[in-house]
Parts: sequence; structure tokens; C-alpha cells
Amino acid sequence: MKFIFLSGGVISSVGKGVATAAISTLLESRGYKVAPVKADMYLNVDAGTIRPQ
Repeated sequence: MKFIFLSGGVISSVGKGVATAAISTLLESRGYKVAPVKADMYLNVDAGTIRPQ
């Protein structure tokens, strides 16, 4: 069985990375296999394409 946990927000510096690291560490200490991934929405497009003026 696999579980997917998503965290997101609209502003930076809210602590999403710290929370993800803490949850990952807790799950790994209990024997779960964890693979945190940071998705980058600007991977193939730039900000102007996403929100044109």
C-alpha cells in the first residue's frame, strides 16, 4: 500500500520544507520508506507564460 502526502501554500517561508522533513523523519524512524520530492511548476515554462499580462 502506498500513501501520498502533499503540502502546499501560496507564500514562501511558511515552513513547508521543515514540516515535510520532520514528517519524513518520523515516518522513516517507524520503518516507512519515504521519498520527499519538491515539484517545480516552472520546470518547462516561465512565469510570463503561466500568467500573461
